[in-house]
Amino acid sequence: MNNVRNKPLVRDASVRSRDFEEVCLGFDAKAAKAESERCLNCKNAPCRTGCPVGVNIPLFISLLKGGDTGGAKRAILADSNLPSICGRVCPQESQCEKFCVRGIKGEPVAIGQLERFVADNADIPLEKAKATGKRVAVVGSGPAGLTCAGDLAKAGVEVTVYEAFHKLGGVLVYGIPEFRLPKELVRKEISSLEGLGVKFVTDAVIGKTLGVKELTESYDAVFIGTGAGLPMFMGIPGENLNGVFSANEYLTRVNLMKAYLETSDTPVYRAKKAVIVGAGNVAMDAARTALRMGAEVTVVYRRSRAEMPARAEEIVHAEEEGIVFHLLSNPVAINGENGFVKSVTCVEMELGEPDASGRRSPVVKEGSEFTIECDMLIMALGTSPNPLLTSSFKELQLGRKGVIIADETTGETSVKGVFAGGDAVTGSATVIKAMGQGKLAAKSILKMFENA
Repeated sequence: MNNVRNKPLVRDASVRSRDFEEVCLGFDAKAAKAESERCLNCKNAPCRTGCPVGVNIPLFISLLKGGDTGGAKRAILADSNLPSICGRVCPQESQCEKFCVRGIKGEPVAIGQLERFVADNADIPLEKAKATGKRVAVVGSGPAGLTCAGDLAKAGVEVTVYEAFHKLGGVLVYGIPEFRLPKELVRKEISSLEGLGVKFVTDAVIGKTLGVKELTESYDAVFIGTGAGLPMFMGIPGENLNGVFSANEYLTRVNLMKAYLETSDTPVYRAKKAVIVGAGNVAMDAARTALRMGAEVTVVYRRSRAEMPARAEEIVHAEEEGIVFHLLSNPVAINGENGFVKSVTCVEMELGEPDASGRRSPVVKEGSEFTIECDMLIMALGTSPNPLLTSSFKELQLGRKGVIIADETTGETSVKGVFAGGDAVTGSATVIKAMGQGKLAAKSILKMFENA
């Protein structure tokens, strides 16, 4: 049996870096078949332990191997409502594929690419149970909210999703660029939920246009999946200069408000030289977006390549596209002229001894200051929950940085009947982790209904 991992088709860097079309085109039928045959169909399925929503990976791959793509998708849909999305943006290398037995003496099975192939090539509707008469309000249409809504609707619950923006999808539409996740796929996944009877209400800012208490009085349960949209900054001189953006704002304006179009009603400044601070997936998204907007791009990160939290694939794609990485460097001041960014002053870093968690903290090298010219600087340092909802609902117990405290085993908050999950609970994390928490909350809500 071949232990060489099949590679998906990827567009040439010199072409893709000039547009917003999808970069990775996935497997064709031949490659999908060949890759599925690498799966050992392990009985104990260690790969499932790495999946936050518990997809039956051996089953769906086995069905795909046998030529039953429709059956393979049904197997995925039993646990995941968003397979086309997960197949593209989940960090499989640190989750399901990390535990693949094939990876012990070679490369793991490309589980994510197989999931994507199945999701894109089989049109199977979600199935709905008999109506229970129960009603649930879901706040936020990001991955946590969509997952919770889908699982509840499949179980016969009447679900209404409230979204603050004018478009549905949360971070899937405002945070992840088109070249990594086409928005048509998000619309298609949401359409599947509408087919289950899920109702969506846009332009509904809970905590402003409608209060959480009003929802608790009108529904049998409430799930809060509002994400984490409040950006973090470094607190260094010059952060108030024109040309300094949070990655959250920059990506929202480009992705959601189509600022990359010349005809956009809400254009964004097109930089000549952009510096992105950070090295997570959001930083890679911001860097690759700025590149496509015409800038020369440099990523500044205070640790080494080994500590970069972004997916390996995204880092490689960024490098292929010509993005420069200034590692073991950290900004200390943003310099301006006439109110606009002109450069950023950085210092070189070196990694010290590991701390209690095993992570090596960066230490400043004395006398190592240097300057990078730029007319745009984007901070991609993570986010915390927006306090708009929680400040208007004092009964919710909050933790550090304003996250909602929810029971790890049920997802229930300090208010009975109110559940929460996703970035609103964890702070900025992955799409699939948010989905896992939405799934947990849905299960707990259904159990609560059964025991009522």
